Parts: sequence; structure tokens; C-alpha cells
Amino acid sequence: MSFAVNYHRWILDEFRPYLGNHFVEVGAGTGSFTELLLEQRPRTLSAIEPSGMYTFLVENIAKFQTDSKVKAYQAIFTQVASKIKETDTPDSIIYVNVLEHIEDDARELAAVYETLALKGRIFVFVPALPALYGNFDREVGHFRRYVKPELEKKCREAGFKILKSSYFDIAGIVPWWIKYQVLKASKLDQGSIRLYDKFAVPITRAIESAITPPIGKNILLIAAKE
Repeated sequence: MSFAVNYHRWILDEFRPYLGNHFVEVGAGTGSFTELLLEQRPRTLSAIEPSGMYTFLVENIAKFQTDSKVKAYQAIFTQVASKIKETDTPDSIIYVNVLEHIEDDARELAAVYETLALKGRIFVFVPALPALYGNFDREVGHFRRYVKPELEKKCREAGFKILKSSYFDIAGIVPWWIKYQVLKASKLDQGSIRLYDKFAVPITRAIESAITPPIGKNILLIAAKE
């Protein structure tokens, strides 16, 4: 999804009013969203990536022009959470298309709560609607697609107060269902994503800025440690 620039900026713009100064990005991949986060000029940013993409993440971070203090970790969050807590006192921990890859998401949320500074916030963006779960989800290691009440309940059980929770990208439901349920595709098509990002995302964003969608292909949630 690194080529979905409009889509990523839309997500970030929803996050922006709630972001603090000390970021942790879990599952940073090759750094496409990391670069956007650094545009917010945080004091610190810890980018965590356990997979082989870590090499590309480090290479890309070195190219970014920033005054922020940036650290990269090849690990899962729970392996480095205590170290990050001791050194940077994170107030913003970010999961964009990551939580669905974690089998024990309740344990992960509890670890985030423990790591955050008081009044710190978790930012979550995940795939929605179990009915859309198909070959692609299995291929990339998704354990689930969420519904909003389920995600909210898990966050509350971890101790969080929900600040914002909404479905996201209603227009994406039908194309996704056709491609990944009807046609049984198992891979993202870059050309289709680029077209959707260029033409559909600006229109969908304008609509959803005026009308809260009752359903969507994804869920965006922000919650605080009280």
C-alpha cells in the first residue's frame, strides 16, 4: 500500500489532531507511513518492523530529511516496549494495518496501555467486516477483520477510553468484495490501487467528511490512557 498516498494522508489527517510528540509506529514496513509521520515533526519516533522489510526501512529512514530523533527496531512491539518506555515515554502509539496480523490482539493492546505515558493515545487502523475476509487476508496473515463494537470492546477492556471510532472507506466495500470474494484474488494489484487512490479516495473522503458512514471497508479508532 506504499503507493496509496492519498489514502495514507487521509488516515493521517484523521489522526493528526490527537497526536503528541513522541511516536511509536508498530509494523512500519518499508517506511511509507513513517515518512508522513515525520512531517508532523515529532520529537522522537520509534519505528518497529520485525520482518525482512526492516532493511529497507532503515535505508529509507536514512534518506528522510528530519530533525526528529528516529530509532528503528527489528522486533515485535512487546520485545522492545519496556526499552522504549524508559527512553522516550511515548504518547502516541500507531498501528496502521497491523493489529489484524497479531493473534493475541488483546494482549497487544494491554501492552500498549502499559507502555503509553498517562493521557497517551493509541491510533488504530484495521480492515473491517468479517464477510470480506478472503484469500488475500489469508495470504498476508490476517487473523481477522473487525467490526467496530468488537474493536471498541477490546480497547476498553485494555483500559482505554475511546476518543474516536468510525468506519472508513465505504466506497471500497463493493470493489473489495468483487475482487477478493467473487474473483478470489490473493494479491493487491498496484495499478488498481493507484487508480482508486487517485480518483475514488478524494471523492470518498469528501463524502465521509460530511456524513459519517454507517459501515466501511476499514475502521479507524483513537483511544486514550486515562
